[in-house]
Amino acid sequence: MAVYTEVTDDELNAFIAQYDLGAVLSCKGIAEGVENSNFLLVTERGPYILTLYEKRTRREDLPFFLGLMEHLADKGIACPLPVQGTDGQALRELSGRPAVIVTFLAGMWPRRITPHHCAELGTALARLHLAVADFRMERPNALSLDGWKDLVGKCAPRADEVARDLRATLEAELAALEANWPAGLPSGVIHADLFPDNVFFRGDGLSGLIDFYFACNDFLAYDIAICMNAWCFEADGSFNATKARMLLTSYQRVRPLSPAELAALPWLCRGSALRFLLTRLYDWLNHPPGAFVRPKDPLEYLRKLRFHQTVRGLGDYALDDGGSYQV
Repeated sequence: MAVYTEVTDDELNAFIAQYDLGAVLSCKGIAEGVENSNFLLVTERGPYILTLYEKRTRREDLPFFLGLMEHLADKGIACPLPVQGTDGQALRELSGRPAVIVTFLAGMWPRRITPHHCAELGTALARLHLAVADFRMERPNALSLDGWKDLVGKCAPRADEVARDLRATLEAELAALEANWPAGLPSGVIHADLFPDNVFFRGDGLSGLIDFYFACNDFLAYDIAICMNAWCFEADGSFNATKARMLLTSYQRVRPLSPAELAALPWLCRGSALRFLLTRLYDWLNHPPGAFVRPKDPLEYLRKLRFHQTVRGLGDYALDDGGSYQV
């Protein structure tokens, strides 16, 4: 269960007394998520999500995350909205951790991804990118090239314990990305972690987006690459071009991609694959015994990276070619 900090009844009741939410009816830990402690909180006013931010979430980043959710909600993007206490403040402290209550978002994330889900995702992602155009707060992406270099340095000495020749693969891929990473693409705030478990559906319709705690400023098309890796591969590791076409086509109906963005997608997909390979590998190598949360398999993203390394253009994805792509 993804609960790292326990909350006593007395602590919870004193915390809720700072809000106009009525009495607590129940508070249950949520098993999903790996970064923070999350609880389904039910009060006399209804259900909410209570989040305690753990050590890996920097306190100084929290105003950016909360401000972003407020901005998106104001723009009509369905996402959790931070709840303010009677003093007008949303961020406060509980059990020695920064804590916030956000509104409850109805829906379920899809366990079996279909092309329709990818089409809905593309539309929602493009709408998000347009909605943040006038969001004035900024947060650099700590998990781009400099961050990858740092993680390669930390993981490389033990990488071959996880897969044969993994150290050499990581070092070679980092060098290739440093030499070929695009520049000058349209940028803005991206979600940066829009995996299926962060996208809710009700029936056939997308009902909202959650978990903005990796959001940062970067190329908008990099967000698409993250989604292609997370949504467009099958369980056997094969790339599903139909899902990718639905994702890109729906996105471009709302926000057309420039030729430079399309041409850069293969490199952006490689960068996205390396990013999640490295963070998963780091967690795998540094997993404390007895921890509640089992680390995710880094080799899933090694297989995706190897696929992208064979790509020379969008045609290799069975997509319309958006320009030259040379290694």
